[in-house]
Amino acid sequence: MTTPSDIALLRLAAQRLVGPGFETAADAVRWMTALQAQDYPGALTSVALRMKSGARQQVETALDAGDVVRSWPMRGTLHLVAAEDLPWILSLTAARLVAGAATRRKQLGLDEGTLERARELAVTSLEGGRRLRRDDLLTVWSAAGVQTQGGRGYHMLWFLAQTGTLCFGPVSDGQQQLVLVEEWIRQPRHLQRDEALGELALRYFRSHGPATVKDFTRWTGLVAADVRTGLALARTRLAHFELDGVEFLLDPETPDVLAVALKPAGSTGSRHRTAGEVLLLPGFDEFILGYLDRRAQLPAEFADRIVPGGNGVFKPTVVSAGQVVGTWGRRGRGAKQEVAGTPFTSFSADVAAAIPEVYAALP
Repeated sequence: MTTPSDIALLRLAAQRLVGPGFETAADAVRWMTALQAQDYPGALTSVALRMKSGARQQVETALDAGDVVRSWPMRGTLHLVAAEDLPWILSLTAARLVAGAATRRKQLGLDEGTLERARELAVTSLEGGRRLRRDDLLTVWSAAGVQTQGGRGYHMLWFLAQTGTLCFGPVSDGQQQLVLVEEWIRQPRHLQRDEALGELALRYFRSHGPATVKDFTRWTGLVAADVRTGLALARTRLAHFELDGVEFLLDPETPDVLAVALKPAGSTGSRHRTAGEVLLLPGFDEFILGYLDRRAQLPAEFADRIVPGGNGVFKPTVVSAGQVVGTWGRRGRGAKQEVAGTPFTSFSADVAAAIPEVYAALP
């Protein structure tokens, strides 16, 4: 029998938060397909947690090398994606998002001529391998008479990213720089629409399953017809089961990954994070954000504790044996900074003792 607790553990394994980690940051991001990344430092930690080395610096190295980029590929939200995947994912999602933002553009006074002028200035400023921080590009626009105040600058960045001109790539002084997609992404993949839909479905359920069709629909923002097409192409390569009349799909190999993670570290001859270990996850980690229905890992009565008031700002979470049991944060500064955990009810003695140890080793 598969229980909600089993689903939570399988999700940890699918996401490689337990079991063997990935060799490189690009491998981790490519497996996940997309990791929510509006909180840039948290996104670096999310990737590092899925790597054998657990090194944040390797994530920024992947960004500097052009192996991983940051853009708005789904739901109008920033994500990290493998560079070669950005064009084909945008080919599925961007048109609907851009059309849906028409009212916002009208409110901001952004007509087609203004947007194309912004594009022309961006291309001129970045072509030839040049890079600019966000504020620097806004300055370029302002100096040329393209107003950026009141949200116009942010929306122009978003629009040019959605329409395939810009993305965030290398890092300078802790800030990502904007680059031209055409120059920066060396080997873009271009897929036919049905092929892309099938790949997106397959990769989501492999990296996030067990998950439902509703989870996939919410994660991608695709319309129902596209979801059906993607699932029809991916289903034969996925396993499935039902719980309480709801179908869950997953990678057939995920139970084997979990089986390894359920064994003591070192017993298999390789290092890995075990399924029973305490995890401290960033606020926007895919273990939370990757699903519409999070009840397997997060009891419904505590859902508002991780996003107080439904304001869209997710708190970092404490996870024990696949279950979210509280939130955590930092207090103090510099050398005096320490972790503070807030339980939903109470932490067990083992969890309470583990939190500072896990925090000390957190990427």
